[in-house]
Order: sequence, then C-alpha cells, then structure tokens
Amino acid sequence: MLALLLVTGTSAVVHAHESQPGTLELRQVDKDRYEVTWRAPIYFGQPHPARLELPQHWKTVVEPTVLLLADSQVFHRVVIIGGQGVEGSIIRFPGLEKSITDVFVRLNRLDGTTMTAVVRPSKPYAQLRGERTWSTTAGEYIGLGFHHILRGADHLLFVLGLLLIVKGRLMLLKTITAFTVAHSITLAMATFGYASVPLPPLEVAIALSIFFLGPEIVRTWRGETSLTIRYPWIVAFLFGLLHGFGFATGLSTIGMPKAEVPLALFFFNVGVELCQLFFVFTARALVRSLKALNVSWPRWAKVLPGYAVGSFGAYWTIQRMVVLLKVF
Repeated sequence: MLALLLVTGTSAVVHAHESQPGTLELRQVDKDRYEVTWRAPIYFGQPHPARLELPQHWKTVVEPTVLLLADSQVFHRVVIIGGQGVEGSIIRFPGLEKSITDVFVRLNRLDGTTMTAVVRPSKPYAQLRGERTWSTTAGEYIGLGFHHILRGADHLLFVLGLLLIVKGRLMLLKTITAFTVAHSITLAMATFGYASVPLPPLEVAIALSIFFLGPEIVRTWRGETSLTIRYPWIVAFLFGLLHGFGFATGLSTIGMPKAEVPLALFFFNVGVELCQLFFVFTARALVRSLKALNVSWPRWAKVLPGYAVGSFGAYWTIQRMVVLLKVF
C-alpha cells in the first residue's frame, strides 16, 4: 500500500485535475474547404505546450482567430486542402509529449460521415482516414475514460481512502457499487445537460470529500466507530454524486454531436470503471503480497497512507478554495 501511495501521491501533487483533453474539430464546409477549431486547455495556469501543425499542402484562407476562455484557448481558421484530400493526411501536435493531456480529434464530412481519434502524448499525431467502425470508436472512448481517471489522482485517492476504511469483501463490494451507481447517475445527467455544477465549487467539494476521509481513517485505527465506518456505502454514494460531475468534465469538453452522446457516455463510463477496478485490485493484490512476504513495516509507514489521504485532501481544499475566491 505504501508503494501504491507513493506512485499515486506523486501523481496527485503534479497532476491532480490538470488533465482535461484538448479537442480538434475539422468540419467540411465545401468540396475542399474545412473549418479547423483547435481548443487547447489551460495547462497549470499557462498556455498549453502543444501546438497544432497542419499538413503542408493545406492552405489557410481565413486568418486564424484566438478566443481566450477561462479553461482553454480556442483557435479557429479555414483551410483549403487541395486535390490530395484529407485521407491519409497527418495532423501533428508538437509539444504534446511534454504534457499529460490527450487530444480528441473529430473529422465531420458533408456526407454525414465522421472520423474520431484520440492522440496521446506518447504518439502526438493523428492520421485522417475514412469512417471507422463503432468498435474502434468505442475503444477510443474507453481509453479516454481510463486515462481521465488514471491522471485525475484526486478520484483515485478518494477510492484509496474508502479501501482504508472498509472491512470485508462484501462491504467493499457494496461500497464500490454504491460509488459506481452514484457517479454514473450524475455523469449521465451532466452529459445529457439535465444538471450542471460550476467547476470551481465542484473542485472544492471533491477535495473536501477526500479530506473528510482522513479523520475517518484515523478513527478506524483507534477502534472507534462512526456512520462512515458502519455504512461506508452511504458516504460513497453521496460523494460519488459529486465525483460523477467531475468525471463529466473529461467528456463534456469534447463537444460531441448529439447522436454520438449515448455511445460516448457508455464507453467512457466503462473506461472509468475499468480504471477504478484496476486500482482496487492492484491495491488489494499489493497488500496481500506484502502480507505473504511477511514484510515488517515501521509504524510511520503503516499510517502514512491514511494521513496522506487527509493531507492531500486538505492541500487541495485550500488550493481550490483560493481559486474559487478569485473567481467570485
């Protein structure tokens, strides 16, 4: 558990929730003319290190415009692609390899066909091809959900806090299920536009949910009890509603067509669940392995995960409260 905490904790300090994807939309407006909209998220308070590099044979006919938003910069231009067409063209994102964010690429043609792709920092380019199968698109959304949670360490630290409180397999199953059901509800509500929460207050509330678990973990060590310790699934459900709105930020920034929303929502949620299950199974397997090896940990190492959950929660609460006060 200590090794897992060190990996998650380091990621938590560096990444936290600064991993919203960028988006590139190419919309065909004429036979050889396309609108290009590149949204680069604000990255740790600074312009994103990645830039858009279009194929050399694409010629800009309307000079680029830049719109500065609270969470991103939006670049817009119109290009003529020439006789070669878009098929096989390669879009590059120099500097993306220096970040932890993905870029979601969508090509919309006049005939109604689309192409989507997810560009990752390890491979910062996309090759435009014909319309892809639903299974390929589904795989992209699953990967997007998985990476969103893997790089959003605040959510994983909340799950870690639950693991440190819950005793018994059945209670763990009930707790994880309650968390899953809750965040699936609000993820769907936010994605379909039935509910929304301003991002700054939401980030504070998510940080508070992690901070809340710190004292509860200490109570379990002391043999004390509380509502959280007796019924952790209730707390997991209530806070899961908040975290679901947080998950929705990773999907809503993509700006999907309405017809694509159900497919995207389902498979994005699958990716979220796979990442959470991977984290839970990894944590439990690590603990079992250390017990089997009869590793003797010093007292401070045993209590470090619990105090770290509370400490990171407190740090993020203060950090995000400062941001919230600046906004208002």
